Amino acid sequence: MAKFKFIDLFAGIGGFHLAMHRLGGECVFASEIDKFARMTYEANFKKISPSLFNSKLFNDDIRKIAPDEIPDFDILCAGFPCQPFSQAGYKRGFDDNHNSERGNLFFSIAEIIKAKRPRAFFLENVRGLVSHDNGSTIKVIKDIIENELGYSFYLKIVNASDYGLPQLRPRAFMIGFRDEKTMGEFDFPSKTPLKYNMSDVWDGRCSREIGFTIRVGGRGSNINDRRNWDSYLVDGIVKRLSPVEAMKMQGFPVDFDFPVSNVQAMKQLGNSVAIDAIETVANNVVNYMNNLGENEKTMNKGEWSELLVFSRLLLDRKLHLSDVDLNVRDCFFNLSKVTTLNLDKEYILSDNNIIRIMDKATNTEIRSIDISEIITPEILERLKNEITGERSDYSLFINTLNSLELPCIRGGNSNQKADILLDVSCNEFETENEGFGIKSYLGSSPTLFNASGATNFRYKVTGLDRSIMDEINIIATRSKIRDRISRIIELGGVFEYIGAVNTTLAYNLEMVDGYMPNIINEMLMCYYKDGESSIEDIVSIMSNGNEDRQLLLKEKIKRLLVSILLGFFPSSRWDGEFSSNGTIVLKQDGNCVGFHVIELDVLKNYLFKNIKFDTPSSRRHCFGKLYLENGDLYFKLNLQLRFK
Repeated sequence: MAKFKFIDLFAGIGGFHLAMHRLGGECVFASEIDKFARMTYEANFKKISPSLFNSKLFNDDIRKIAPDEIPDFDILCAGFPCQPFSQAGYKRGFDDNHNSERGNLFFSIAEIIKAKRPRAFFLENVRGLVSHDNGSTIKVIKDIIENELGYSFYLKIVNASDYGLPQLRPRAFMIGFRDEKTMGEFDFPSKTPLKYNMSDVWDGRCSREIGFTIRVGGRGSNINDRRNWDSYLVDGIVKRLSPVEAMKMQGFPVDFDFPVSNVQAMKQLGNSVAIDAIETVANNVVNYMNNLGENEKTMNKGEWSELLVFSRLLLDRKLHLSDVDLNVRDCFFNLSKVTTLNLDKEYILSDNNIIRIMDKATNTEIRSIDISEIITPEILERLKNEITGERSDYSLFINTLNSLELPCIRGGNSNQKADILLDVSCNEFETENEGFGIKSYLGSSPTLFNASGATNFRYKVTGLDRSIMDEINIIATRSKIRDRISRIIELGGVFEYIGAVNTTLAYNLEMVDGYMPNIINEMLMCYYKDGESSIEDIVSIMSNGNEDRQLLLKEKIKRLLVSILLGFFPSSRWDGEFSSNGTIVLKQDGNCVGFHVIELDVLKNYLFKNIKFDTPSSRRHCFGKLYLENGDLYFKLNLQLRFK
């Protein structure tokens, strides 16, 4: 049985895979874009990890898969592209869009960590990453890891020769943990003696004990050249490195198979990690990870808002339905039970102020409480102020959780639209465990459709010389994406819509309407090129005075908005059914109103009137720049929708 599960990103030929497998790890997902490296990877790991190759778990392009499509795992391993930071390259860093956006692929890693919350990560890159751009690049990485993702961050420059292999190969090892209570406790392992030297590698007397760093590319220079990397003096004869010697220097086993040419094999070995260095450090990572106790789970402001809604419903015992302007109407649902998918308790609303707390599994009463002794209008007001305050300590929330015997309020897993479940009745309508999502206006306006790499849409740009790419991408105005698009068009460039980067999102959009991907294209261009954000106004512009087209577009987009709210996520294949039948809006005054599919037109009109396009971070989500791939220019735009 595997001790832990890991994923292998930018996997190359599987150096991380070999090391982690030796430690008892099971690889549950791998990604590698180079077709020759994929051949070598599959040839060597099909027997070890057969399930990888029977599905899409051996991915070819990390940009095309959404994090939610990746199985759960414990450790993320990634030797992400080093050329943007290498002394041997142009050192463009995050701005390297000249070869499949390889410079910004760290953000794909961050997105996966954010969504999957693994227990640890292990990243590897060239030493030049640390000093790149006067240290600002590593500062960005460290800031995202620590402050945005909430992980610890350890960095050390490690040589392959530090852990037994006769090769210099200095590399930046970056390691972090999710549940670390205090910083500074993880230790990189002590250095170990060489297992063998270069004379052992060559099976002859070599002039060097430790070899040069194996490089990617063709033959090196003369043995006396300071840039020499593959020429060695062995038994008085100059010999050049071959895959046989390079395998030993990198720590690969003798039976490792290369079903490719020697040229490709040398390239793959030059791109690989040093196995023994990875394994020795990873052993410390696994042991340290297993000794960490999980921190007490914290709740973000959105989850505190859900607790406020939960508490208000227990006190009010009813949910008023809303009009399109969030005004309370006379129509309301009577409530008889409140719970969530992940709670093991149900809260039965009895007569007067009594709430019966029931165990879901046994349907037995745990205890009864008088809700008026725990929740009052004054307490609800204070809870609202805690959420909106700049310096909230949430002590009142914690007391409320304890009084209600709640561990936390979370709707369910990441692919569940229902934040809360209610038993409701209204006139002739009555149902149990009715799912409602929650949208809170406390603080910033809520999002309907969150940005990620999976919500990018791709365009091929023709009619533009590739040499103009840097001139376009360097535009850094406040409206930089719009100005880049305008400049491309001004220079004769034409945007050819390709579609959603993520095939699952493309499928879901077509599930809503077969023409929806093309509608999204028009809307994105109307937003990013022309600067119009309101859904309602964009439809008016797209209709161009044609009332029939306006009516048709309006209905299709209303259907899309409801489907996003109640039905699908961008990263999960949708079956066309709603997983929630309503939504509760927490207004700025702390009161709640609801929408439900029994009044679907009201919900449609509310969304159509109140949703707008929004621009997330273009660097964080990797869009808004020209990039070169297979000789052609491409440009991506991102879809994020927010409530006004």
